[in-house]
Amino acid sequence: MKKFSINAQKWLKGFHIFFACMWVGAAVILCLMNPFLKATDDMQLYGIDVCMKFIDDFIIIPGANGALLTGLIYSIFTGWGWFKHKWIVVKWCITIFGVIFGTFWLGPWVNELVPISKAQGLSALIDSGYTHNRSMVLYWGTFQLSTLIFALFISVLKPWKRKKIN
Repeated sequence: MKKFSINAQKWLKGFHIFFACMWVGAAVILCLMNPFLKATDDMQLYGIDVCMKFIDDFIIIPGANGALLTGLIYSIFTGWGWFKHKWIVVKWCITIFGVIFGTFWLGPWVNELVPISKAQGLSALIDSGYTHNRSMVLYWGTFQLSTLIFALFISVLKPWKRKKIN
């Protein structure tokens, strides 16, 4: 398979970093919004939940999908490959886990907050479904953010490099 030129690889790296920044940065914001923004009336709670859904839909999802797509392109069209280094395999595991977990659990939990807070206002804070979803977003979102930050650091440090054969 034909490999990318050095210049094309630099562009690819720039896009990969951009999408990773979107994903990680928005995850940081969601993790901070949940425990630190306190609503004092019905519309504030609804507004916080709508903002969280907006960040998820328009920053996290495109960032995660962009990081996944540029990672695929990296593996196919550059010399990095899929399994040459253990740190690449770990990054793939984290990325795939993050996309799947976000799609089937974190995203739906965030999405379900909006209609409950719209219908119930501040009373949603004592609704068992609402509090469960909000807790899951806080705990599992923080866990996922931790794995993404770990992936970011292993991208920079590149531990577990393949040993050179003399």
